[in-house]
Amino acid sequence: MQTTNKVLMVRPVRFAFNEETAANNAFQVKTGNEQQAQKIQQQAVTEFDNYVQLLRDNGIEVEVLQDTEEPFTPDSIFPNNCFSTHLEKNPLTEQDERTLVLYPMFAPNRRKERTKLLKVLGKMPFQKIIDLTGNEKEEKFLEGTGSLILDREHRLAFACASPRTNEDVLEKWASKTNYDYFLFNAEDENGTPIYHTNVMMHVGTRFAVVCLDSVTDINERESLIELLEENDKEIVEISFEQMHQFAGNMLELHAGSRKFLIMSATAKRSLTEEQIALLEEDVTILAPELTAIETAGGGSARCMLAELY
Repeated sequence: MQTTNKVLMVRPVRFAFNEETAANNAFQVKTGNEQQAQKIQQQAVTEFDNYVQLLRDNGIEVEVLQDTEEPFTPDSIFPNNCFSTHLEKNPLTEQDERTLVLYPMFAPNRRKERTKLLKVLGKMPFQKIIDLTGNEKEEKFLEGTGSLILDREHRLAFACASPRTNEDVLEKWASKTNYDYFLFNAEDENGTPIYHTNVMMHVGTRFAVVCLDSVTDINERESLIELLEENDKEIVEISFEQMHQFAGNMLELHAGSRKFLIMSATAKRSLTEEQIALLEEDVTILAPELTAIETAGGGSARCMLAELY
């Protein structure tokens, strides 16, 4: 299935601007002095709790992991970069099997998040674990569903190359998960490589939301469009300005027969009436306010959700 009805979220305790990720995340804004940092943390907790309640009120299961002060992990609120889960039928046994994939992370302080996450993930019944974290020794990274936009139904991953998305690791991931992949280059309007694919692109059951202008190579852009259309995705194109408002950072979930498209209130406000009307033909939009998290963390609604299959 393309979507799940259960996610894991990490409640922040020392959320802050992360110096180690700022070098290639143009979406982050430095928080300033200690007093401002404490205020950001307080705002982030409020935004987080309201977000969790919004999801639960709409029938989506949320597993909440309370972060700890030590070790210091300022970006733990974005767990989707550390791991992904997959549910597939074993062709030999015809039984459903769950797979856990662990990913190599660019920032050393983000690698510390794994220890905390494994306290929860280790209790879950995975039949297979794919551990790619050894690639960190070679300075080669692939940051989960930040790097990878998954068309799960067609076993195809989309990824834009960046310091956090290495093709060697991507090839290993594809081989171990039996996925195909399409790697392309994406830049903002200033020519800066986009750090994570999930800020410029979303793929759901019916729609793909994409900042096509960021794919500057015309052949790559045409190939991207062709792949999406071949797999029956209707493209909703967003601008650079909308991308900077996190309009590409979305995730589709379901609860029973209802389909939801999760995005931040910032992202929704950036969309045109026509774009919203088109998306709402297929999904109900849920849009929490995440201003403090988006500003200091450089990530948004999708980044905060790690899907549990």
